[in-house]
Amino acid sequence: MSATRDLLIPVTGIVEVRDNHALVRTSGYAAGPDDVYVSTAQLKQYGLRPGCLMTGVAREAGNGKRHRPLARVDTVDGMDPQEARRRPEFYKLTPLYPQERLRLETEAHILTTRVIDLVMPIGKGQRALIVSPPKAGKTMVLQAIANAITRNNPECHLMVVLVDERPEEVTDMQRSVKG
Repeated sequence: MSATRDLLIPVTGIVEVRDNHALVRTSGYAAGPDDVYVSTAQLKQYGLRPGCLMTGVAREAGNGKRHRPLARVDTVDGMDPQEARRRPEFYKLTPLYPQERLRLETEAHILTTRVIDLVMPIGKGQRALIVSPPKAGKTMVLQAIANAITRNNPECHLMVVLVDERPEEVTDMQRSVKG
């Protein structure tokens, strides 16, 4: 074995499972030149699943190989690999319905969140969908809800996902919401 083949390179990335192997995507979810090959045996050994964030080390790619092979896994989703193996499958988990209410009313002159509190109270863990035609004000409603949650419930970790929104709307949301 050559000296370059024994060189270990630190790796951090997201696991993408294929038919008979997996790849660790090192540059987000997109394919890249530094992706690492993971064998089926390693998938089973370390309990790796699609979407896991893992750290470890890889060897240099051999002659004619496209990807570096994974040598060792250090962490899976921030846990020891043996501990991560014991996690339940996401689809087997029981959903919990909201038990704790999120108060959205902040100031007397902001009616949007007050009306939501009265007509459709929202709880922690709740999912909701706002559907409306363009320019109807749904971004303003989302901003009011997000700002009310961060103001009234500082223990909450707020994440806003905007699907198929115009870039101006996304920029406006980033500037006006802490989250």
